[in-house]
Amino acid sequence: MFAQSALARLTAAACVAVLFAGLAGCSKTTEPPLPPKAGAVAGAAAAGKATSALGDLTSFRAIATDVSALVDQGNLAAAKTRVRALELAWDSAEAGLKPRAADDWHVLDKGIDRVLKALRAEPPAATECKAALAALLHTFDSLSGKA
Repeated sequence: MFAQSALARLTAAACVAVLFAGLAGCSKTTEPPLPPKAGAVAGAAAAGKATSALGDLTSFRAIATDVSALVDQGNLAAAKTRVRALELAWDSAEAGLKPRAADDWHVLDKGIDRVLKALRAEPPAATECKAALAALLHTFDSLSGKA
């Protein structure tokens, strides 16, 4: 029994180590460390692969799509929580993305900042959140040649 318990702890520790290694990533990677939620994959698939001078932006756009859906449902609290994943993923990928196309990176960064500001306003206004998210999604699409 003790051997099974020790083996279970060792396996759990190894899984956690692999998870954190995948999340930490390399600063030069093109992939963000935080994957989108399962529901976002469908939104990303519908939008197609968003490739730009910055690289593959699909996972960032998928998170923004998740946030937009939450705002559309009127769940601004959940949208505020979910947008944190976009902020962390974007900030973590900066070192690998920004040198590729600094101007494009700044355009997207400002769009993300507008979404963050709208969702973090006290109180947040749904119309401002929707407008900021629509603009951000349009920016993703225009940078990937889909707009």
